[in-house]
Amino acid sequence: MNFSLSLFSVLLILWMTCCAAVDDEIDSNMAMENEEMLATTNGVAQVTQVTASGNESQYTFKVTIASPDLGCQQYANWWEVIDLDGNLLYRRILGHSHVDEQPFTRLGGPVLISENTEVYIRAHMNTSSYGTQVFRGSVASGFTPENLAAEFAKDLEEVDPLPTGCAF
Repeated sequence: MNFSLSLFSVLLILWMTCCAAVDDEIDSNMAMENEEMLATTNGVAQVTQVTASGNESQYTFKVTIASPDLGCQQYANWWEVIDLDGNLLYRRILGHSHVDEQPFTRLGGPVLISENTEVYIRAHMNTSSYGTQVFRGSVASGFTPENLAAEFAKDLEEVDPLPTGCAF
């Protein structure tokens, strides 16, 4: 009986040691991924993919964003569709951070444009403003990555709708 109990104790200790090592490795890998995300996004939210579907003047946009979210103190708080002159056409408010979901994808709409209207889709970070990696295009021709000055139509940061808080 004592031998079985001792064997069980040894196995339990080995299992706990192994699990602790795996947890440390996971924590280390997550820290490295967060550092890599911060380095690749330069501290701003970047749009990485865009598709649109639906009917004329009722399009739904599917937007993927990479951002160095840390929680409510630093997170991508919206993405938006703007025309080439910098007028806001649609804004999708992001109500929480996406620390453990990078990159992340969110749908938004309806966006009231024609299939040939060229637009920019860009993301915003609550701490660092607009990212410079945006997508440009139309529903008819598709969307491709482009760089856009972070200062372009920066005044839209003050235009409603705006986030009212961060859930987590």
